[in-house]
Amino acid sequence: MTAYRLFGAETSPYSLKVRSFLTYKGIDFDWIARSQATEEEFQSFARVPTVPLLVSPNRAPNQDSTDILSCVENDHAEPSSVPDDPACAVLALILEDYADEWLNKVMFLKRWGQKPDREAAADRTMEQLFDGKLPRAKKKTRDQIIKRMRDRLPLVGVEKKNEKTLNTSFERFATLLNKHLEHNLFIFGGRPSVADFALAGQFSQMLIDETPGAWLRENTPFVTAWCEFMDAPKAGAPFKPLEELKETLLPIFKGEITQTYLPWASANLAAAQDKQDRTSVKIEKKAFEQVTQHYAATSFKSVQKAVRRLNENEALSSFLDEAGAKDFFEPSKN
Repeated sequence: MTAYRLFGAETSPYSLKVRSFLTYKGIDFDWIARSQATEEEFQSFARVPTVPLLVSPNRAPNQDSTDILSCVENDHAEPSSVPDDPACAVLALILEDYADEWLNKVMFLKRWGQKPDREAAADRTMEQLFDGKLPRAKKKTRDQIIKRMRDRLPLVGVEKKNEKTLNTSFERFATLLNKHLEHNLFIFGGRPSVADFALAGQFSQMLIDETPGAWLRENTPFVTAWCEFMDAPKAGAPFKPLEELKETLLPIFKGEITQTYLPWASANLAAAQDKQDRTSVKIEKKAFEQVTQHYAATSFKSVQKAVRRLNENEALSSFLDEAGAKDFFEPSKN
């Protein structure tokens, strides 16, 4: 038994985010697929019923993928996942939160919002839960899984009136990222950052699902290749400074992050602070409404603090200003 043990699922983007990170760090760990056979052990460590769950030698069990990456980075500094340019390091945190809290909505929509993807996803979930031995009542179990997951769609913001916004966001972001990765091995240069691990975790799930997977392979070959490489990434060169990345990185922020995620994240945080049950915001002149997500509010608050700590960094300030994103991080905001 190794000192690090990671409970996870192949169907969980956050599990793959952490597994890929541990692999990159060269940490010896046991991958424990959550199933009926491992449930008792999982419950002995878990505080919430979700994966990933990392058991570490010198820290308490952790189920927050963002915090896991931060703690592991502190304990194992090399190879680094923190860009040398402080502005890039903060932009990586913004993209990580975008992946975890916004792109995840798209992943849920693509997987559980349509046929045939949801049936295939339910079959994979069954195989995971029952260690590859499908139950006799296969159709009944599949239908139960589909119902349970479809009931969760509104909780992550996948409501019927939001679907067009999410689909447009997905195709635009994937296209912009593909252009950026055509010229860069990873998002911030020659080695991966937390942004790579978080985004690849979501995209790798969509590549598994038939409908989004076919679209990605046809339209975004560099994203597809990058996702495959992110399963066990290796540093290929140093990080790049922001100036060398700006030509294709700025359009990602200006064309997508500022248009969708930042308005929603800011409105969601305000709703959480005001103890509102629902969040309502205009995204590209269309109403986007959903249940207020309190974890996402806390996460975005942390990102705001990281940006504000660097408020005297001219490169970051200029980049956010050009992207139309600066106002979302002003001290007067939230």
